[in-house]
Amino acid sequence: MVGGGDTACEEAAYLATLCRKVYQIVRRDELRASKAMQHRVLSNPKIEVLWNSVTDEIIGNDMDGVTGADIKNVKTGKIQRLDIAGFFVAIGHQPNTAFLDGQIELDEAGYIKVQNPSSATNIPGVFAAGDVCDPNYRQACVAAAKGCVAAIDVERFLNK
Repeated sequence: MVGGGDTACEEAAYLATLCRKVYQIVRRDELRASKAMQHRVLSNPKIEVLWNSVTDEIIGNDMDGVTGADIKNVKTGKIQRLDIAGFFVAIGHQPNTAFLDGQIELDEAGYIKVQNPSSATNIPGVFAAGDVCDPNYRQACVAAAKGCVAAIDVERFLNK
């Protein structure tokens, strides 16, 4: 897991429930996450934080997927090879909505505003689902669920 904020810590903690070992690669010498999230990560024996580190290269192939990563310590320049079976990045989130600006109402952070609990936007017949309208969870399961909500909203709209 790459990142030192709340999202990266939350994802590392979740991955630790599924994996024997989780490496959390943090560019700085501290986590930016809330104290509670820091505690969850730092007290979990399955999570090893690699401080002052960045990803130099991801190793793998089409047949086996990710098999490793070269991690570089930004202070020493030393590169460490990790044998891993997955690679996740959580280093900030910018919704991919800039192309909509001026057409659909966005909030200050660039997320599409929807008329909760529906997925309707400020334009009749235009609906939004997933990461572009969800600044809180931004996860695949939420995006899939919101997609179902949007599909139902579209059907209701078309049947009117």
